[in-house]
Amino acid sequence: MSCRSKFVFSDDVLKYKFKDDHPFNQLRVAMTKDLLENEHALSDEHILTPRIATEEELCLFHSSKYVEAVKKAGSENLTEEEGLEYGIGTEDTPMFEGMHEASSLLVGSTLTAIDSVLNGETDHVLNLGGGLHHGFERKASGFCIYNDGAVGIKYIREKTDYKVLYVDTDAHHGDGVQWAFYDDPNVCTFSIHETGRYLFPGTGNVNERGLKEGYGYSFNLPIDAFTEDDSFLEVYEYAFKQIMEFFKPDIIITQNGADAHFLDPLTHLCSTMKIYEKIPEIAHKFAHEYCGGKWVALGGGGYDIWRVVPRAWAQIWNVMSSGVPFQGDLPQGWIKNWEAQSPVELPKQWSDPADAYEAIPRRQEITEKNKKVLESCMKLIHNQQKFDTHS
Repeated sequence: MSCRSKFVFSDDVLKYKFKDDHPFNQLRVAMTKDLLENEHALSDEHILTPRIATEEELCLFHSSKYVEAVKKAGSENLTEEEGLEYGIGTEDTPMFEGMHEASSLLVGSTLTAIDSVLNGETDHVLNLGGGLHHGFERKASGFCIYNDGAVGIKYIREKTDYKVLYVDTDAHHGDGVQWAFYDDPNVCTFSIHETGRYLFPGTGNVNERGLKEGYGYSFNLPIDAFTEDDSFLEVYEYAFKQIMEFFKPDIIITQNGADAHFLDPLTHLCSTMKIYEKIPEIAHKFAHEYCGGKWVALGGGGYDIWRVVPRAWAQIWNVMSSGVPFQGDLPQGWIKNWEAQSPVELPKQWSDPADAYEAIPRRQEITEKNKKVLESCMKLIHNQQKFDTHS
């Protein structure tokens, strides 16, 4: 299948940078683009140049006082005490020069992607600079200043009557987007993530179901630490399909954090590249079956930027544009471009070897726990269907 697809990119996305040793490093976006170019899968004709989001657009979700605080922080006019009120100046989100402009570009990148799909210019768009799902209305959190996903969905709802499904496969719960639409029946959020018992932000329980009119439109799959490929994909694909059939969205927004991999330094899941081949395939299939192909994919987490993120994110693009993931050897040109900078040996192939990590002793127990979580999550759909039948 060949689809009309676009790739949002500008060198300016690299300006979203807290400090040299911070785990959130947008160099991974440039590395992914270079990998795709070395595979001859991406060319200039595919590139969409992003715009900067206006303050009015930012305030579709964020408070004006918060936007002003971010502007002051980026020009060194925000005190430490003022910053802490807004989650700015912390270890996770330290202040940096030009913070507002860099963050506004990431939001504008997502709006650029959305416009292209809404206008019918493309079927799918990939914006790897986005996916900052922890940002709140008036507070930065978890490396995220402005929440481009939340602003983007508000933007879609303002311009259309589309029902929006937001799907988050980051190892960390997509809390900022969930809470933004917790009482909105026209926006359904679905997050599969490592259980909050062990990992930031500690939310994303099955019983977080929504409020008021939005009750029944929030879904969470908090899977156990050390979950492997087969269990991840079993519960994820089943839940995704059930949610699609229940909600029947008009457009899908996916957040594609690449931090569920066993090499990621900040999480405790044990997936391999196998899930990063399947995740975009599932989204691609359902976008065409239910939404006329309308699919916007964002980046997100991912902190092994050398061995994991470029491979994982490049697979999204190849599935999006050609329908199939890459296989075999990585291009030598990409390896030569980055091996001198990399502190670790770069991978040679798209897939991980079968013996990439030591066997997990609790595999069966973890698999069974995840199935029970899935059952609890899906009860919400069955209960909602019963409610709708009797209404």
